[in-house]
Amino acid sequence: MTRSDIANMPIRRFSVEEYYRLAEVGILGPEDKVELINGEIVKMSPIGPRHAGVINQLSYLLREMEGWNRVLAVQNPVRLSSYSEPEPDISILKPRADFYKSGHPTPADVILLVEVADTTFEYDSKVKLPLYAKESIPEYWIIDLQSDRILIYTNPQGSTYQTQHIYQRGDLLSSSILSKGLPVDEILD
Repeated sequence: MTRSDIANMPIRRFSVEEYYRLAEVGILGPEDKVELINGEIVKMSPIGPRHAGVINQLSYLLREMEGWNRVLAVQNPVRLSSYSEPEPDISILKPRADFYKSGHPTPADVILLVEVADTTFEYDSKVKLPLYAKESIPEYWIIDLQSDRILIYTNPQGSTYQTQHIYQRGDLLSSSILSKGLPVDEILD
């Protein structure tokens, strides 16, 4: 069998319920750093110190914003559909009395998703971006650590975002969810 034969074979996709069942029966364990994307179980990249530090720094900066009344979730699942439940680095969610204890957030709950890309820029921009746009996530940020920049996507339509802003070091990042601009250097340093 050749590679092209394999590429043309049907793929078995897992639903979110089946994905959880794999964990319940022990096929997937806590040591398996995976997420469900379009029915495929995808191994997540290890999180290095800079990646973790940027998540911590951005979380801190967002929580310090005046009038903050949202739920900030770090590396928690978001159930986008019956076949996708990614774990973005940061999710900004609409407030809910139970803080999402009764169920993972869905696209209607999401205000913003953030992915920090150390080695995953291609994946975050070519796989996750169209997935998030398709599910009408209003705003998506990719913090590109290799290029020291932050890309902000808004206005989802179909599987793409109509608006993209690129912020570099020295810029003041602005977003509809922020009460004031954030210096890019404060996030990337």
